[in-house]
Amino acid sequence: MRFWLRRGVDGFRVDAVWYLIKDDQFRDNPLNHAYCPGGLPRDALVPLYTADLPEVHDAISGMRRVLDEFPNRVLLGEIYLPIERLVAYYGRDLDGVHFPYNFALLTANWDARSIAKLIDEYETALPSGGWPNWVLGNHDRPRLATRIGLDQARVGAMLLMTLRGTPTLYYGDEIGMQQVAISPDQVRDPFEKNVPGIGIGRDGCRTPMHWDATNFAGFSDVEPWLPIADNYRDENVENFRNDKGSLYRLYRRLINLRRSLVVLAEGAYRPLSASGNLLLFLRELPGNRVLVALNMGPEPVAVSFDKERMSGRVLVSSFADRDGEEVRSSFDLRGNEGLVVSVDSDPINK
Repeated sequence: MRFWLRRGVDGFRVDAVWYLIKDDQFRDNPLNHAYCPGGLPRDALVPLYTADLPEVHDAISGMRRVLDEFPNRVLLGEIYLPIERLVAYYGRDLDGVHFPYNFALLTANWDARSIAKLIDEYETALPSGGWPNWVLGNHDRPRLATRIGLDQARVGAMLLMTLRGTPTLYYGDEIGMQQVAISPDQVRDPFEKNVPGIGIGRDGCRTPMHWDATNFAGFSDVEPWLPIADNYRDENVENFRNDKGSLYRLYRRLINLRRSLVVLAEGAYRPLSASGNLLLFLRELPGNRVLVALNMGPEPVAVSFDKERMSGRVLVSSFADRDGEEVRSSFDLRGNEGLVVSVDSDPINK
């Protein structure tokens, strides 16, 4: 690690770090009696002696001590565990990874009440001083636009970029790339090759990025080893860069907003009461508040606060047609619409 740190790397992302230590007595894992034939073979056993062992935290703290010898470096851990076990990887005194990847959104039910509950659980479980992070797409799960639909991909973008903590954006999600069908002769993923036919291949979310409409989508000069989606000539970065209403431009606007507003970088997260498919929360610092209103369903919804005279201004709208609009204590959201609003007073009396 020191070799690479001295060469200037910014840090390390440690793959499957919760599997780092195995049982020192080499005991066999017990059978998983809930296992159903046709599933992943590894799930036939309960990883009692091969995963998430207490000793792994000593190894991670050793890595962290090395990182701390160098200024401004980061240690990230890939960890698929329930939230209550995930947060242990921050370390006993925050001497673990700087942040354990939070993959909860990858498998969550995509509705407002489920997402609100998940956020609350995560925020509550974080250790004091632990920095949150959120992941909406990655190389192990089907594409975001396929999982939640293209209509909700904009809402997903607004959620990812406005929650407290560090967002991780998977390449291609910013242009709405979808899962690509992979024929048997195109399979490259060892998961699928070793256990074919049960749908565990990950190649469909790893296909080449759509940069432009040229051959091979501007990804390479020769045919890549995974197929390119059929729609790449229309749906690519070059085309979307010039389309004000595109998903790509929405991500750019949200990233610029995060850079320009301290409240989105450092502000606290405060959930607001809502029902149905409406998700509401504040990001706030003293004297500075941003309201995030997300409609996670296809039907229009009304947003209303009891406090009179609340006013604000839309900073970013998901469809790019309401930016700068003045809003009061009541406003409407169209189906699959989200707004980020700068408000001049607390919409809820504490």
